[in-house]
Amino acid sequence: MKVCEIFTSIQGESTYAGLPCVFVRIGGCNLRCTYCDTTYAYDEGRELTSDEVVAEVLKYGVSLVEITGGEPLLQGEVASLISRMLDIGLRVLIETNGSVDIGTIDQRATVIMDIKTPGSGMSEAFKIENLDKLKSIDEIKFVLTNKTDYDWAKDFLFRFGLSDKCAILFSPAFGYIKPSDLAGWMLNDKLQVRLNLQLHKYIYQPDQRGV
Repeated sequence: MKVCEIFTSIQGESTYAGLPCVFVRIGGCNLRCTYCDTTYAYDEGRELTSDEVVAEVLKYGVSLVEITGGEPLLQGEVASLISRMLDIGLRVLIETNGSVDIGTIDQRATVIMDIKTPGSGMSEAFKIENLDKLKSIDEIKFVLTNKTDYDWAKDFLFRFGLSDKCAILFSPAFGYIKPSDLAGWMLNDKLQVRLNLQLHKYIYQPDQRGV
């Protein structure tokens, strides 16, 4: 499979934020979001076997692993890699943009599905049938660029009853809207969702790689 980078850092997003984590960034993506902060993953990468990926991950001695991208599910080998990591006792998160069938993912893994809002320019790419394949341990993330995105995500949330499915994360796109503004909208509407800041961008430089 084509792997862009493997590194250890503090988990910056999701309900696992703040925990040490090994990131396996898979190369290649089928979307082009306006706010993408990993455009280098579109083309960069080296071909690695599952054995090589697992060996590199284990060197860090960290039990939490996130497989991200790009869009990792574009490469068929990723599904078996997830199962293999789970089999050896690692906790695995898989971040996906929701445009690819998540039914191939091992049920023991936690899916973090990023539902693209209109501000991303990619909202039409989402496969709505993926909502029926989510488990209670999974998470849904909306990255918001403005109040229009927020209202769109709020409507989506209620229309599909997502609060009863799994954890819901509202994330302000870095540099687009103030976290305080988003927090205010959430409090005003009494939304039972989690404010999801990109913690790593506050710890390190916002454009720093490998952290």
